[in-house]
Amino acid sequence: KDMVQKFVAACIQNCATPDVEADIAILAKLVGKAGAEGASLIALPEYCAGLDTKSGMLHPFAVPESDHPVLPAMAALARAHKAWILIGSIGIKAADGRIFNRSYMLAPDGAIAARYDKIHMFDVDLGDGHFYRESATIMPGSEAVLSPCIGGPVGLSICYDLRFAALYRTLAKAGAQMLAVPAAFTRITGQAHWHILNRARAIENGAYVIAPCQYGTLAGGSECYGHSLIIDPWGQVLADGGENEGVIFAEIDLAEVSKTRGRIPSLTHDRPFTIETLVPAVAAE
Repeated sequence: KDMVQKFVAACIQNCATPDVEADIAILAKLVGKAGAEGASLIALPEYCAGLDTKSGMLHPFAVPESDHPVLPAMAALARAHKAWILIGSIGIKAADGRIFNRSYMLAPDGAIAARYDKIHMFDVDLGDGHFYRESATIMPGSEAVLSPCIGGPVGLSICYDLRFAALYRTLAKAGAQMLAVPAAFTRITGQAHWHILNRARAIENGAYVIAPCQYGTLAGGSECYGHSLIIDPWGQVLADGGENEGVIFAEIDLAEVSKTRGRIPSLTHDRPFTIETLVPAVAAE
């Protein structure tokens, strides 16, 4: 259907606040910049507009999908720039009051092409008082999603999902040539793991990784790492957003996906295996 092999992708890097309308205005400015440079795929971070954090719990601005102001605003921009726009995520309130951390892929006509609810919840204790309990306020999803996009399918994921390699393997085997990892990665974990994990996901799957990440200090004091990344299927970083507001660009050439997978066809080399446990189970006290 869509045989575009080469196009420009962009990642937007912003710092969301509890003021969703102010955030939308900043996103519109940055998306406009990306569109003016000819980007055909424009990716925004996780919780890209309307986010508060209180004592390690995430409190996104959340309303039902039909009422969420980010969707019409970004749909209008998708139409204006004739671009695919990945809304990394926004808070969506379900009928029963639960909140989902939901990603949207918008087609160039502004229509919703895919939705993905973050599967893995960020419930961690990093020490020194840095703890997070995403599951205290957010409902996990249960379905991996392969979204239509320019050039071919993109596997959707969000932030903490990055640590679960099997998700990306499944997406790649289902046909993903690109993997999206919108995030609001913390500074502590970002400095240690962000570049390595994103490069690993690209290398393991012979896929492009497009990973827009928030930067700066969120309301409530949590710090995001920035360093939005676009990585090629060989694991090379094509663009890095540093630690300020802005837009990064890279040319995507999907011929590189088949070329890389041809060189190292590990996606076709998985073999079943069993595990032999030589260590006795520890008896319960």
